[in-house]
Amino acid sequence: MPTTEGHRVAVLALPGVLPLDLGIPVQTFGTDPHYRVTVCTDPSAGPVRSGGFIVDAPAGLETLRDADTVVVPGYQDPDTPLPATALSAIRSAHARGARLVSICTGAFALAAAGLLDGRPATTHWRDTAALQRRYPRIDVRPNQLYVDDGDVLTSAGVTAGVDLCLHLIRRDFGAAAANARARVLVAPPQRSGGQAQYIERFRPAARGTDLAPLRSWMLDNLAHRQTVDELAQRAHMSRRTFIRRFQQETDTSPMAWLTTARIDWARELLETTAAPPSNRSPGSADWAAPPPSGQPSTATSALPLRTTEPPFRRSTCTASHFPSPEQLPRSVHGLPRRARRRGGPGRGVLP
Repeated sequence: MPTTEGHRVAVLALPGVLPLDLGIPVQTFGTDPHYRVTVCTDPSAGPVRSGGFIVDAPAGLETLRDADTVVVPGYQDPDTPLPATALSAIRSAHARGARLVSICTGAFALAAAGLLDGRPATTHWRDTAALQRRYPRIDVRPNQLYVDDGDVLTSAGVTAGVDLCLHLIRRDFGAAAANARARVLVAPPQRSGGQAQYIERFRPAARGTDLAPLRSWMLDNLAHRQTVDELAQRAHMSRRTFIRRFQQETDTSPMAWLTTARIDWARELLETTAAPPSNRSPGSADWAAPPPSGQPSTATSALPLRTTEPPFRRSTCTASHFPSPEQLPRSVHGLPRRARRRGGPGRGVLP
């Protein structure tokens, strides 16, 4: 929580800290009158080198003892073991009640400290699979720009740290303060969409593997008609069992999963083709089939988005849709006419 003397923010520069990730919280909070920012390092790890320069921080790990918020920027190699003293200081700060924030691969430091177990979290989209593989107890959210889990917050790569820092200002001091800071940074106060839009080839994630071969087949046949009944038959399951198992493995329905994959492929094709999508259709000379599962797309045509679900049709309601007094149940028909039709002639609104 903010203090009367300013919200104290400690930015912990770990070995190999990424320059932009380090600069984001310093720039965002450092010139905001609501905050007091201190950059610190772990003296036991020696000089912190990154991007051709050395971080000469004015403070050590003792800064974390009094910080209201501790920010851990990303660092170059998340596979490198971190100093035990730094991890211990991070744990102690959290146990004391400090808010923990990571930017990009800084999530690996929070995970190594055991602070992300059982929590939702994110990191740079290139490292989400590694984070999930190394720390399976984390609920990794690969598509989100940032995740706010109360006292622990994580952001995706690089500039997503700006989104998270503005979110913190909004949380601490309101939307007006966040919007004012965003104008100074020449950044959008709130960015729509997740980091899936930056992934070269996004595939909807799955937790289970029983239906993995079927999902691969679905991805290889995006341009073809696929129905739930046909997919269930291909999986050798009943329709109800198939839908339940698919939901368990992907947290979504088969058609929603298929639509996400089709939209992503269509986006990629639209970005790499010059001809209007309407000029292409299945079977035409310039129509390209989707790439085999697991291989990058080289298609240069557009995919017609189509789902097997019928379109939603808006219905209109007129007075003729309401029953006449003679059609009402006896218990209602016995009411006085004024009570039965309180809404006036033609409205048929019951009390």
